[in-house]
Amino acid sequence: MQTLEVDLGERSYPIHIGDQLLGRGELFGEHIGGKQVAIVTNETVAPLYLDRLIDSLSGVTVTPVVLPDGEAYKNWQTLNLIFDALLTARLDRKVTLIALGGGVVGDMAGFAAACYQRGVDFIQVPTTLLSQVDSSVGGKTGINHPLGKNMIGAFYQPQAVIIDTSTLSTLPPRELSAGLAEVIKYGLICDEPFLGWLEEHVQALRSLDAAALTEAIRRSCAAKARVVGADERESGIRAILNLGHTFGHAIETHQGYGVWLHGEAVSAGTVMALEMSCRLGWLSAADRDRAVRLLARAGLPVTPPADMTPEDFLRHMAVDKKVIDGQLRLVLLKRLGEAVVTADFPREVLEATLRADYDALLAQLGV
Repeated sequence: MQTLEVDLGERSYPIHIGDQLLGRGELFGEHIGGKQVAIVTNETVAPLYLDRLIDSLSGVTVTPVVLPDGEAYKNWQTLNLIFDALLTARLDRKVTLIALGGGVVGDMAGFAAACYQRGVDFIQVPTTLLSQVDSSVGGKTGINHPLGKNMIGAFYQPQAVIIDTSTLSTLPPRELSAGLAEVIKYGLICDEPFLGWLEEHVQALRSLDAAALTEAIRRSCAAKARVVGADERESGIRAILNLGHTFGHAIETHQGYGVWLHGEAVSAGTVMALEMSCRLGWLSAADRDRAVRLLARAGLPVTPPADMTPEDFLRHMAVDKKVIDGQLRLVLLKRLGEAVVTADFPREVLEATLRADYDALLAQLGV
């Protein structure tokens, strides 16, 4: 097992990464303060891992909360199912919530923990690659609204993140590729040498090579921990973690939550951010093409939906957490490994990016 630390002073917490950690009851016990535990999971994950986790816990009463699966259920109605279960079981403010599942489960369980009796402890146990390298770390919790993704929520840090890499063995290939979008992001925004490693190991990652996956998770979590430790509430540098997300969230909202997986939308959005960085003269065409090829090799979509117009993008992008005082801010690249958050770009460059012929770009690259 490898352990990293998210350094947030008195709210600091560990990230444990290893094989078969669901069976390590003592690891969970270190972060459970009372005698009550509620495990929040979903209909897909529960048959696979819920009993294994329950069996490893001792000296506590466990209340399972099984939610419907999918981004379409990341809303108030499903969140209330968690509160219904907690209140029906008469769980008190010493309860610890355990989020067992992907990003949707983690976001909703974390938000429920932030709200229930004005705040109770929770532990993240992410079971998808995307949640292991991104959403489980950093304390962002929340739900979607029909007008915008993740627009309702709270910053609320877990007691620990426990990543059992063996859970990836049951992950569908499409979900694995979606997670690779967030892994590649770290190389693009702050760790250019990691890009080279990913180019060498992308096929091993897609083939579920245990050593490669563990290294990718470790490097991704270390990068996110550094950024979160420097800017917990996204008042500055933390926003660079949203490379491709403003374009990507517009895709998710327009298509309907769950039609495109989050990582798929982020991948297409990242290509748009690369294109815009290139049009601004910051990123070379060769570096843009290198990043696009890597995303494609990871099995990800690298073009936006054909049915979305520039007007569609602009309408959804106007409802984005990075809009301040009516100004849209975007995460772009000065070069590979160096991201910036800026509102200082000509409107015509953004519009040209939205109208770009991405199919022609792919044909040129032979992707």
